[in-house]
Amino acid sequence: MKTGPLNLITDVRGLRVGNAQDSDVKSGVTVVTADASFTASVHVMGGAPGTRETDLLAPDKLVPAVDALFLSGGSAFGLDAGSGVMDGLHAAGRGFAVGNVTVPLVPGAILFDLINGGDKTWDQNPYRALGRAAYNAAGSEFALGSHGAGTGATAAMQKGGLGSASAVLPDGTTVGALVAANPIGSVTTLDTRHFWAAPYEVGEEFGGYGVNPSAHLGDLPDSQKAAAMASSGQPTNTTIAIVATDAPLTKAQCQRIAVAAHDGMARAIVPSHTPFDGDLVFAVSTGDAKTPVDDGALLAIGHAAAVCLSRAIARGIYHATPAINDLLPCWSETL
Repeated sequence: MKTGPLNLITDVRGLRVGNAQDSDVKSGVTVVTADASFTASVHVMGGAPGTRETDLLAPDKLVPAVDALFLSGGSAFGLDAGSGVMDGLHAAGRGFAVGNVTVPLVPGAILFDLINGGDKTWDQNPYRALGRAAYNAAGSEFALGSHGAGTGATAAMQKGGLGSASAVLPDGTTVGALVAANPIGSVTTLDTRHFWAAPYEVGEEFGGYGVNPSAHLGDLPDSQKAAAMASSGQPTNTTIAIVATDAPLTKAQCQRIAVAAHDGMARAIVPSHTPFDGDLVFAVSTGDAKTPVDDGALLAIGHAAAVCLSRAIARGIYHATPAINDLLPCWSETL
């Protein structure tokens, strides 16, 4: 599989991504936007999701496109990041026209990182400001690992993080993925070196260690995350992602791509889609949906989206960096 020039979701034509984070809070926000509104849909498979305005992404709903998507830490507090993104879009004159008023449309999703060693004793919810800052920072290049919505993320055996990857199909179509990986499950096998996503790695984008040759890999590890957060009653979780393509897709086709992309999550996180995760995938098209692709092309895009998401999850953990008061080590510290 060939990657795009940046091996990021911003290889998809028109997309920009911005991060903002607070190192004391150990949390942050990631925003995906573009110069023009784009088609999007969503599919939720986790048992504990937290979302904003996702109902309007159903194929039968009126709104044809959105202006931005956000991924945020902070659990329910993090949903306020969408208000900050709306502020930025409103200042830019962006939004859905309703008479002489424009209303920016900003669906989003959150992960639970409230119990991760960060200071959550704020007087004022910080996520609106983080959402505006992430929107203002949006560009073609952005940092992976402990940045944006991945700042305070954790996985079963090590820190989680923000990941991204891209692929260019033989016909020139570009597909990309962006993910904030914070699962209850493990992204590595029992030895913590080998990633579950290893069969899909391109080059050495997350270490090049290959597939674990051991047997009995289906056994669940004793989760370091669960042990570190035992006083809270249960670990804090959820993996939230965006997959995108420059192929022209309808909302219904975007929803089908979101469904297919969940396969990539299941290949990279064991177990995934649990009752304690709010696992969710948005799917985006920046192409002209007046001439949507046929079913054969849709199959190829869905497969690429799943592969990119697996790779992005591993890359997020691979690029995580240590910080003060971390509850878990980074992947690089467990070798």
